[in-house]
Amino acid sequence: MQLVLRIKEAINGETKKFFWMIIAFLAFYFMPVESDVVLKSLSSGLALLHEYARAHVLTCLVPAFFIAGAIAVFVKKDSILQLLGPTAKKYVAYPIASISGGILAVCSCTILPLFAGIYKRGAGIGPAAAFLFTGPAINVTAIFLTGSAIGWDFAFGRLIASVVIAISVGLLLGIIFREHDQRNSNGFVLGMEEKKPYGNWTIGFFLLLQLGILVVLGLQIPPIVKWGIAGVFLFILLYLVFFKYQKEDNREWVAETWDLTKKILPYLFVGIFAAGIIDVVVPDEWIKAAVGKNNIPGNAVASISGALMYFATLTEVPIVQTLMKMGMARGPAMTLFLTGNSLSIPSMIVLFRLMGRKQALTYIGLICGLSVVAGLIFGSL
Repeated sequence: MQLVLRIKEAINGETKKFFWMIIAFLAFYFMPVESDVVLKSLSSGLALLHEYARAHVLTCLVPAFFIAGAIAVFVKKDSILQLLGPTAKKYVAYPIASISGGILAVCSCTILPLFAGIYKRGAGIGPAAAFLFTGPAINVTAIFLTGSAIGWDFAFGRLIASVVIAISVGLLLGIIFREHDQRNSNGFVLGMEEKKPYGNWTIGFFLLLQLGILVVLGLQIPPIVKWGIAGVFLFILLYLVFFKYQKEDNREWVAETWDLTKKILPYLFVGIFAAGIIDVVVPDEWIKAAVGKNNIPGNAVASISGALMYFATLTEVPIVQTLMKMGMARGPAMTLFLTGNSLSIPSMIVLFRLMGRKQALTYIGLICGLSVVAGLIFGSL
């Protein structure tokens, strides 16, 4: 029986690959490569890739990936998840859940296995939902790329709105479906991770040094000053790496950083290239008509569009940046940020199976509605 299931899974996997191969072949076969639209689209996509490679990859993304890798290795995620149980104090569980996205660099689909793990083990539905929302919404790399590419007002607005929405959705779900917590209050158990032989201050200083390098490289100051300060931070960082941390942990840190990079960066490049093509193919008038004003219809269109689309981690940044250049208002742009990362058709299908129809519909409706409100507020500031 297991052999049959494995064969079916292999066939399904190979069928999907064959299907996409046929689609790619037909697209390239019939593409009118000599038309002005195609040439301008390809040129625009390459130009945007060139801009991101020069302006954001080395000075923003590379340090951010190392920070995300260090957090994944040295911050005790399982200890944090234990604080999300149904018996945990609300003033502890909700802040932890609402900022826990900083530990992860995942999309709306990748967060689902982690959510399923704590939800099925009996986590409070409110903290679990807050964790589910902020996981893809406020990871370190996304916030810094947003600030670097679009503006720090958007980065901080995105961060604050995500935290507020996460807590609000969690509290409302906890009130509406309180029987879930009552039923599972005794079932939440997670094993503790192996403790690292370093104090919290050592780990905190290690992360602050990396954050310092990231911040300094983004400042508009004389290059000699910028690279001098970054060099001092890097020297201290390397001292900790070679003389304070164990080789096994250093290897795990580098491996985790590389794992995040290879999972995220290819999709980011595809998203950047697609954003460049959108700039040419989609008429500006369409964008201005649909989401050109900070009103309820414009934010509603952005909210529904974000919920139906799938954004791999970080790809939302160049796409929103391009849409804003084409006439998208600030409010709908923020709304698209909030729903685009946290929801997608694949993730919503899984949520219906994990949470049940009523809970999933309530969660999705609250996310879309509160994102519209956040977009209206942000766009009016």
